[in-house]
Amino acid sequence: MTSLFPSHGRVGSKQPLEAAKYGATGGHRNGLLRNLRLGLLLSCLILLPASQFAADHPQLSKDQMARAGARFTGQVGSVSVEKLRERLLSLNQDISQHGILDFPGAKEKLLTGYSYGEFYDWDLYFENLYLSYYGISDYNFSNLKLFLDRQQGDGFVSRTLKEPRPTQMFKPFLAQIAVLGSTQRHNDYSWLRDGYYEKLQKYIDRWFAYDADHNGLPVWNSADASGMDNQYSRAGVFDAFYDEGVDLECYLVRELRAMAVIANQLGKHKEAEEYAKRARRLSTAINTILWDDKDGFYYDRDQKTGQRIRVKSVAGFLPLWAGVATPAQARRLVKQHLLNEKEFWTKYPVPSYALTEPDYYQGSKTERGECNWRGTTWIPTNYMIFHGLVRYGFKQEARTLADRTFDLALNQNASTREYYDADTGQGNGLNPFWGWSSLAYAMPLEYDLGYDPTNLDAPIFAILPDTLGISFHQEQPVKK
Repeated sequence: MTSLFPSHGRVGSKQPLEAAKYGATGGHRNGLLRNLRLGLLLSCLILLPASQFAADHPQLSKDQMARAGARFTGQVGSVSVEKLRERLLSLNQDISQHGILDFPGAKEKLLTGYSYGEFYDWDLYFENLYLSYYGISDYNFSNLKLFLDRQQGDGFVSRTLKEPRPTQMFKPFLAQIAVLGSTQRHNDYSWLRDGYYEKLQKYIDRWFAYDADHNGLPVWNSADASGMDNQYSRAGVFDAFYDEGVDLECYLVRELRAMAVIANQLGKHKEAEEYAKRARRLSTAINTILWDDKDGFYYDRDQKTGQRIRVKSVAGFLPLWAGVATPAQARRLVKQHLLNEKEFWTKYPVPSYALTEPDYYQGSKTERGECNWRGTTWIPTNYMIFHGLVRYGFKQEARTLADRTFDLALNQNASTREYYDADTGQGNGLNPFWGWSSLAYAMPLEYDLGYDPTNLDAPIFAILPDTLGISFHQEQPVKK
């Protein structure tokens, strides 16, 4: 019988289009223009539906899910399944009692993964992915509507609710959240006609206003605003506004594609076509400007200096999830970097910084704790990379990452944690934590089912009740 936990070894100001815009001198202008033409030629290869890279997303029957649950039980054993059941029921109880809250001005309860009661941007997407495993979609709408109701006239939406950040935008996930919720309600997008579609349009346009050099790549406010809080060597300190982040651009590609889905659902087909074109143009810019062919890696770019920021961050793998990379680029990313034990393939991958970065470290350097993104492993990035690997056909690598992530969360820690050491698996941050780390527990099941709830063109299924018989409000068994 195949083990679910394989050994931790290696797995088989506006300006013309010119060199300064791409971080090169005038002597390289012709080569860069050739690269641009090549990028435009390759644009037909990118942004294909996920089914072009993996199996078509099936309609999952209850029988299929039941069989997957039986296989899962056979692989991990009934003792581990019971352990998982207890962990999930405890996690769900924390969500119910501490994570679903009233908030001033909100007509409905809101969702948070944080015990101190703040409501964040991209967290909301991943938290709702977990709830989708049980068929719960309410908080895609209640949280999202309140964020958009607080939108400023220029389209700006703060990335937090409780203590608004006046210069830090909600990361590009709002349209994806709208799709995630609406898909679960039989593709009912009618609620967006009540002004929310126009708010999303203004929000998208506001993001592209952060493109001061007009090369098509907006910038992060800072490392903190990126969500990778202390990656200062990559994205800078508060209000730095220089980092054309690989992660930011990939989120925007998906956000533009989500807007195309929404526009089509609302009968706005010309607008849908335009959003799809914008997504393709942005993908071409990513591959032309941020891809380093010598290193085989995607680096951020400093908008102010025009130079690439040669920091190997986990953000460099997100073109896999967004479907931006060509197959050849994907292969180099995976073989040369992700599976490189001297960079990212640690005992519990994927570290947020490569081991080769001078400011790489594990754990926390402060007594009060911190959100360390300079080497520790975070579940949401693992989750995105996992689905990127599946998308490009790296099935064994995806399976290994799913299994190690599951093992890390369930077996190496007594409770769900905010983030983890990439070498020992020790949990860090909030304890208990009921936010995005919950996705770790379903990754092996998603692999077995061939299921990706982040696929913008596919249905959403409540997989946990039908695979393992676990419902969200199920009572904890009484221990004898």
